[in-house]
Amino acid sequence: MKDRIYARAEGPPEPFRFDDRVARVFPDMIKRSVPGYESILESIGQFTRRFAQDGTRCYDLGCSLGASTLAIRHNLLAKDASIVAVDNSPAMVERCRRVMDGDPSLAPVEVRRENIQDTPLGNASVVVLNFTLQFVAPQDRPELLGRIRSALVPGGVLILSEKIGFSDPEEQQMITDLHVDFKRRNGYSDLEIAQKRQALENVLVPWTAQEHRDALAEAGFGFVTQWYGWFQFVSFLAQRR
Repeated sequence: MKDRIYARAEGPPEPFRFDDRVARVFPDMIKRSVPGYESILESIGQFTRRFAQDGTRCYDLGCSLGASTLAIRHNLLAKDASIVAVDNSPAMVERCRRVMDGDPSLAPVEVRRENIQDTPLGNASVVVLNFTLQFVAPQDRPELLGRIRSALVPGGVLILSEKIGFSDPEEQQMITDLHVDFKRRNGYSDLEIAQKRQALENVLVPWTAQEHRDALAEAGFGFVTQWYGWFQFVSFLAQRR
């Protein structure tokens, strides 16, 4: 279904929420808003093949409709490994469960409706935060990253994809303008772009790339690399050594 949520002006938009309205159009919204999203999913599959270990768990924290969960599931070669997919949105969880039920893959998946900050974590070899941490309050992010690092077995990895900000105002404006051009090419009107930006204000709070690196180092990850970047959308691979 095509995303037309912000196509009409009906007063100031409400703060963005992952409700049923968003869940219905989420695949189209992501495809038209996040450059390279499909490539990120393909790479999550690649990382799963490389880093998932026998007898461990893979977590998709903030799973939404389960696109990252499927990328893990379709590439999980480790023996006796399982997947835990977590989201706090009832609409997303309901649809994610239907997607998993209709998928023929055999890797076991548990879909939980929980706040990712409350989810028990342990014996993990792959953890995915795919554009999720940016919706967690900044003061709560270090604790979550620390819990993830502690839950990982040696050699386990966190795949962290985020929309970042820039400390230099000129760089920030240039990247913002380029992203607006991208969304226009994908059929969004200036009204839709402006209204969604307003809806996300103070809901999606971006860190800079350096803030992410600092937080990952502080959490105890022994290796961190930014493996992907397009405009302000980046992804890090962080490993427990």
